[in-house]
Amino acid sequence: MKKILLSILALLFITVGFAQQGNVGGSTALPQQEKGEFSGNFQTNNQFYVRDDRIGANTTQYKHELSSTDAWLFLNYKIKGFNFAMRYDLFNNSPLFNPQQAYSNQGIGYWQISKDIDNLNVTVGYFYDQFGTGMAFRSYEDRNIGIDFAIEGARLIYKPTENTKIKAFTGKQKFRFDIREPIIRGANIEHRIVLNENLTTEFGGSIVNRIIDGGTMNAIAATIISYSLPNRFDPTYNVFVGNIYNTTSYKNFTLFLEYDQKTPEAIMGYDNTLIKKGGNIYYGSLSYSTKGIGINAQFKRIESFPFRTSPLETQPTPNNATVNYLPSLTRQNTYRLLARYNAVVQELGENAMQLEFTLKPSKTTQININLSAVTKLNGVNFNSGVPQLKWDSTTRLFRELYVDVSHKFSKKFKMLLGVQAIGYNQATFEAKAAPYVEAYTPFGEFTYKLNQSRSIRFEWQYMHNNQDLGSFVNGLLEFNMAPHWSFAAGDLLNFQPGALNQPISGETFEQIHYFNFFAGYTVKTTRVTAGYLKQPTGVNCTGGVCRVEPAFSGARLTLTTNF
Repeated sequence: MKKILLSILALLFITVGFAQQGNVGGSTALPQQEKGEFSGNFQTNNQFYVRDDRIGANTTQYKHELSSTDAWLFLNYKIKGFNFAMRYDLFNNSPLFNPQQAYSNQGIGYWQISKDIDNLNVTVGYFYDQFGTGMAFRSYEDRNIGIDFAIEGARLIYKPTENTKIKAFTGKQKFRFDIREPIIRGANIEHRIVLNENLTTEFGGSIVNRIIDGGTMNAIAATIISYSLPNRFDPTYNVFVGNIYNTTSYKNFTLFLEYDQKTPEAIMGYDNTLIKKGGNIYYGSLSYSTKGIGINAQFKRIESFPFRTSPLETQPTPNNATVNYLPSLTRQNTYRLLARYNAVVQELGENAMQLEFTLKPSKTTQININLSAVTKLNGVNFNSGVPQLKWDSTTRLFRELYVDVSHKFSKKFKMLLGVQAIGYNQATFEAKAAPYVEAYTPFGEFTYKLNQSRSIRFEWQYMHNNQDLGSFVNGLLEFNMAPHWSFAAGDLLNFQPGALNQPISGETFEQIHYFNFFAGYTVKTTRVTAGYLKQPTGVNCTGGVCRVEPAFSGARLTLTTNF
């Protein structure tokens, strides 16, 4: 009720702001500099389900509801240093929060009132923010995979100088149209120092505190009491996470270093039982760029670093109530088959390494090379003087070798060719009793401009894979008519079985086509898309956040607009 009343209050402020702008009741309009600014956006995703038991597209929506709708209307109004924001959310039979269920609800999903007072910003309501890289604290939204970890509370941002920023907040984490009871609060400071025109450095530090509420603590204690005496421990109400980080830039070099430490608390271990343990993260990156070349090397080591509103919140993304964000160091691929296998961050422990090269030998040619590897904690040994990498069946989680070469032959024609080699621990990432996946995928893309407004693009990928669902080939043809229309048609063909879909003895393997047809129309700031597609089960990643999703079969209709 309180949220609804405050949302109504925000709407009243907006209404008053509109009324002040006009000549209402004979009053004189405000001066130009005092007029408010109104903006917003609307998005809706609609899915229509066509059951296909062959690919596993048979969740509840295929059997009963047959369709689903997700929609978000965001409104924002600024006047005299005030900012009023509100978002209306709607979910009808939605699989966003749990692909195995149909969720329906609607209401005010977000509201905010903020005010700038000289160098101070005061915000109450919901807000999104992060400290540094987000590994200590991040509240964020990724609606396409159902994530909304906004904080409802109060936040202060103070800038005493141009190079210094201080943040502090307190509140509770959003959960759909409600909140989770544990309190989260934190503070962050960043300061930038310009030593000379070639050398700058920026220091940052954070402290975040999560306080368990009584009801949640009772549930944790009841779980611990059910264990045998040797496995019991005293849980703690408070956990603290602190970090320090620094970015130093010298000419063409940039070095970033971060260390995060978490005090001991109850966490869910590998065997799904609670243990009491602290954690830490080491992260560093070094990059170099100059004309024609760019190099970036990164390393991250995570040890026992789940950080949630409660250790009992262990559901898969997006319902796992994380307070921070642990980024993946692996490449974010966009092509359909190249993006099939993604490394979900292992918060209980992993080593991740990535090396990227960008070479541009000429104005028309560019080469991209990416190497990444992820191991369990014992995959890198720091006991000796030089870290030693151990890569075998007991330590390996993920590896990728990626190379592409793009060349522009003329103003009308350009081409990209490449290859990807993936190693993927499906048993760990998808909790499947499956062998380690070894997949090799050459790919290409060709774009030809017919004239100033029309172009044709063709992409293809071939994945050779003896594990999981076997080998695939994918092709897509796209036709663009700028500035309004775009059309595409493609087929993903599972033409050879793998370890998980071998035919029964005496039967032959049925090749499965995953067709997709797409049309899009754009006018000014509005875009409408419609498509029919099938896609296999797998890991879906957006912005580095991944979750396992079931197969899909049916039609999709989307609309997005800004105003």
